[in-house]
Amino acid sequence: MTPRVLPAGDHAALVEVDDNAAAVRLARALRTRGGFVDVVPGHRTVLVTWEGERPALALDPGDDETVFPGRLVEVPVVYDGADLEEVATLTRLDVADVVAAHTAREYTVGFVGFSPGFAYLLGGDDRLRVPRLDTPRERVPAGSVALAGPYSAVYPQESPGGWRLVGRTDLVLFDAARRRPALLEPGDRVRFTAR
Repeated sequence: MTPRVLPAGDHAALVEVDDNAAAVRLARALRTRGGFVDVVPGHRTVLVTWEGERPALALDPGDDETVFPGRLVEVPVVYDGADLEEVATLTRLDVADVVAAHTAREYTVGFVGFSPGFAYLLGGDDRLRVPRLDTPRERVPAGSVALAGPYSAVYPQESPGGWRLVGRTDLVLFDAARRRPALLEPGDRVRFTAR
């Protein structure tokens, strides 16, 4: 698919691409070239904003097949989530196999959204694809490790949420006082480890 540029107001455009790897590569390329106020990758899109005249939108991120050379972040997890047994039932695995499958893969941050620091992690075991809850919880504790569809995530702060909770971590995913408030950025790699 040739990237498609859609207007998103007077000073923004949304670029649609083939997949998340292309979105991350394009976002990195556009940030490197500069001229934008913000460059925000999504699952298969990149939103760019600017001030004044629209900068050139060079849409060729290169043909580098190295998809995500980001830094590796280890996330220690206590696997005792409220939905862990239900996830085991839905996947037809036992609890130990759910934990083993979740910790066996290296995930990639595809994009960040929903709330500050909430990273959508791709690359998990297909056996762990489970639907969201029919009725979301009003409060999910910060540090909750969760699954929904093809994604894994860690809730960075207490918030409502409809993902299936499998564990918890003490790692702080978002802190506005840090130089980089969000611990995880698109392209970073994540490995979950059982504590």
